[in-house]
Amino acid sequence: MADSQTNFAWATLLDVDSPGAGPVHERLARALRTAIRQGRLVEGDAVPPSRALAEELGCSRWVVTEAYGQLAAEGYLTGRVGSATRVSWTPGAADHHRRGRAERQPATVRYDLAPGLPDLRAFPRRRWTEAVRSAIGDAVGHDLGLPDPAGHPALRRTLADYLRRSRGADLRSAQVAVCAGITDGLARVCRTLRSAGVTHLAVEDPGWPRLREAASSAGLRVHPVPVDGDGLRVGDLPARGTIRAVVVGAAHQFPTGTVLSPARRTDLVRWARAVDGYVIEDDYDAEFRYDRRPVAVVQGMDPDRVFLLGSISKTLSPALGLGWLVTPGAMTAALRSANPVAPAPPVLDQLALASFVDRGWYDAHLRAARRRFRARRDLLVATLAARLPRGRVAGTAAGLHLLLHLPAGTDTAAAVRKAAVAGLRLMDLSAYWSSRRETPALVIGYGNITDADIPAAVNLLADVLAPT
Repeated sequence: MADSQTNFAWATLLDVDSPGAGPVHERLARALRTAIRQGRLVEGDAVPPSRALAEELGCSRWVVTEAYGQLAAEGYLTGRVGSATRVSWTPGAADHHRRGRAERQPATVRYDLAPGLPDLRAFPRRRWTEAVRSAIGDAVGHDLGLPDPAGHPALRRTLADYLRRSRGADLRSAQVAVCAGITDGLARVCRTLRSAGVTHLAVEDPGWPRLREAASSAGLRVHPVPVDGDGLRVGDLPARGTIRAVVVGAAHQFPTGTVLSPARRTDLVRWARAVDGYVIEDDYDAEFRYDRRPVAVVQGMDPDRVFLLGSISKTLSPALGLGWLVTPGAMTAALRSANPVAPAPPVLDQLALASFVDRGWYDAHLRAARRRFRARRDLLVATLAARLPRGRVAGTAAGLHLLLHLPAGTDTAAAVRKAAVAGLRLMDLSAYWSSRRETPALVIGYGNITDADIPAAVNLLADVLAPT
């Protein structure tokens, strides 16, 4: 096979001007030797032709050929007539040991049971490509100018229609702002509340840590409130005092998988009115409900008191970076004032999403995804019951994850570490508590694993949890 001419190490930095005794050819040999030993040049890399390197370094060709000859004699380079001179040295075991553990590659993920991702293999590439092509072809001049910080009006209208139709929201398109996702949306809402005099925020415990971090970074003090089988314990919210806002996953709480009960939904709205406060509804994966139709949003019960957050991270892909937030009408202007430099996602991506939804492709994708995830969840639950009979599955038949409670005394943190070494990725429930709790459970996602891999993944989990 002919030698490739595309692997010449033209960009390798050779420090031939550093202080040190010796003529130029010795310094060049030393610089090349260092580059090889440090891994900047690896076995098989071609070094530049002697004439070209001499011209680049401003020296005679003899200097380069002498340096190459010295390194060839030492075993670092090899060359033959009519072919490039190439690196022929590979670090030995001792060199790998000296590099230390920090440079070791992470274990390969064989089975992904971590929560948070949809089925990335099922991303509708063809239709999304067509939506992007349509967005580019149909865009007019002003679409390519400075973007509206609140989002493109076309997408905001589309989202308003979609949320009214599918989520039971009560809103106008002027109340919709396009953002990069739920974390970004929450940060914007928290800055808005802070500017309105709200200083303390209640959050679900356990809950998604990044939401707590987003609230704290916006200047709010965060207060954990417990979650039980009926969702957020609304009765634990203070009837008066400094806490006047709360974040809640009403349709499907993360990570417990509970649904806020009808009585508590009513109590939550009454609490917000009583304290002159607000509810921030995290509607992150409500489209996926398998035992019944998804429950409507709390926002529809009191649009003057509820902010609504959503995104396509769990339905299409987090790589798209597209989400939305719905504000109470009286807070829309305040949201813009409190977030004057909040960047909107790329306009063409916004227009592509609008086209994707308007053509009915989003609804079709969701229908297919619901069928796929329902079957996958059923398979996972059955396999867990067969291989881990002492475990107990919890969580509503919804979303992209479930909770696996384990016998008392199980060291779930150690199990997660051991599983990672074996190539199985999952999460410990304790990672989501605001403080350490002795509740041995694993949060198991099933969005980004194939049905065929579930038996092997659960077998590996059973092996990890088996007593030694």
